[in-house]
Amino acid sequence: MTALAEARRGVTWLTRPLLHRALLRGLRPARLRHEPPLDRLPGADEALHPLQLVGARGQRLAAWLALPAQATPGQPVPVVVAVHGWGANASTLWPVVEPLRTAGIAVLLFDAAAHGLSSDEDFSSLPRFAEDVATALAWLRTDARIDAQRVALLGHSVGAAAVLLHGARRGGVRAIVSLSAFAHPRELMERWLQEHRIPRRWIGSAILEHVQATIGERFERIAPVNLVRDIACPVLLVHGALDTTVPLDDARRLRAALRDGELLIVDGDHDLRAALRPHAPRIVDFLAAQLARAAT
Repeated sequence: MTALAEARRGVTWLTRPLLHRALLRGLRPARLRHEPPLDRLPGADEALHPLQLVGARGQRLAAWLALPAQATPGQPVPVVVAVHGWGANASTLWPVVEPLRTAGIAVLLFDAAAHGLSSDEDFSSLPRFAEDVATALAWLRTDARIDAQRVALLGHSVGAAAVLLHGARRGGVRAIVSLSAFAHPRELMERWLQEHRIPRRWIGSAILEHVQATIGERFERIAPVNLVRDIACPVLLVHGALDTTVPLDDARRLRAALRDGELLIVDGDHDLRAALRPHAPRIVDFLAAQLARAAT
């Protein structure tokens, strides 16, 4: 080993703990409060059942099950698991609840670990979001009011990437709705480096490598654009034409890679909550059709 390589190795060994602490602070998701609390939202008092889920990492997830009126143990109903994005919480997906309940579909909302009212963790990541999805699905299989053969997933941003990751690796769902998903986490991280004016050479490369080591996955293995071809169920991609966080081209690349999918472009940005209102019937019809097909 050359003297220069030895020196670089020594610098890496000395700076890695500092880099780790800095990244945990810099990439830590914000704790967005439920404003107002979910149980105070319109219609929540009659529909919402609060839950506490425990996952394989020991994470405790605050969750809420919203059941349609016809749900009984003798007549189980289909369900959509809704997954929020980075730094958000379950209440940001409340607008999807009532249209789905009206269609006879239950909705399970939850705060991902280190978000909302769920337990804290040293870091959050796309793979951990996907593990939280698996925790929610495992709980649903224990509830006699839910038809475990008719389950769909809906996610926003990192939550969308997580439901795509689950669909590709574990399957077992009948449909997926992806809102504002990115195509590749490396590209997302590189945009983050640019926003913070961190040079890609040396420092930026070290950050990207350290993030992958911390989350325990290579970006290539969890990139939605590399995984969606393995999803067996139909996928509806929804993306804002004005999204500056994740370019619309990401959605087009995902659509090209899908075996069975469609792309709905809406007049909105990354958030989509307001932009989805005119398109709610199409999204509900897509989910209802796939879940009804599963019943037959």
